[in-house]
Amino acid sequence: MEPPAVLVTSPMLAARQADWNLGYRLITGDVTPEVAEHVEVVVSGDSLSNALIDSLPRLKLVACFSTGYSGIDLAHLRRRAIALTTAAGVNAHDVADHAMALLLGWWHGLSSADRQVRSGGWRDSLPPRSSLRGRRAGVVGLGRIGRAIAQRLQSHEMPVRWWGPRDKPDVQWKRAGSLPALAEWSDILIVASRADPQNAGQIDAAVLRALGPGGVLVNVSRGFLVDEDALIGALRDGSLGGAALDVFAAEPTDATLWSDVPNILLSPHIAGFTREAGADMIAQLRENVRRYFAGEPLLTPVEDAA
Repeated sequence: MEPPAVLVTSPMLAARQADWNLGYRLITGDVTPEVAEHVEVVVSGDSLSNALIDSLPRLKLVACFSTGYSGIDLAHLRRRAIALTTAAGVNAHDVADHAMALLLGWWHGLSSADRQVRSGGWRDSLPPRSSLRGRRAGVVGLGRIGRAIAQRLQSHEMPVRWWGPRDKPDVQWKRAGSLPALAEWSDILIVASRADPQNAGQIDAAVLRALGPGGVLVNVSRGFLVDEDALIGALRDGSLGGAALDVFAAEPTDATLWSDVPNILLSPHIAGFTREAGADMIAQLRENVRRYFAGEPLLTPVEDAA
């Protein structure tokens, strides 16, 4: 019997096939109609065109290596009864750690303190900072990453609230009545929402105004969740106190966008970029594909797909 055909749209996954290919017939590059008839599974990054999906009449599973899937049309998959799996959860602890690193680095002014020492200065020319203890922290999105962030915030003796579209009766933290209400309550607002196109622009000018000139925004989810123009404008005019960002509307981000923006700390989308997470993401993709061909329940299906 001929091995099952798997279409690979990611060059990285093609190069690392030894880590996940359990004897499948891998297809890369252009897909002819004859080959398309045999493809039931596509392995990909976080994007896949509807045109490619429509060219595969027997497609039943899109297995993403990434945790996000912003470039995949869930409604289109749903219409075709195609399942979607992701690397959800494998790097939640790493992303939560990085969210805290961004917050602590911004709050304690570590970038300027480092420059001060390297230039021969000392603390006498630096203003004293406010203590982080007791500051109110809001978490937008309380999935695996959001919960891990909330736990870390609590360990820093910070009161925590959260907001998301669905209530979670099993959690210990209070859910705000709305996203603007959470922003108004918070001194620090950390974005951990699901990377879903429906959430695009949820951190808009109104939310930033509610967070206010004493507030700090931290984003470790996806850049498209934040209105970047509104964010830059709020930082420049002082209506927002600061921001610490790991993700951007377009990546790599244009450095000139940020060159004169005050009160920011930036990192190049590395929150989940650890050696261990990379290996775990490959392993999770391998298991989802294996389960599909074995007729077993998928490990990490996206509920809003098929």
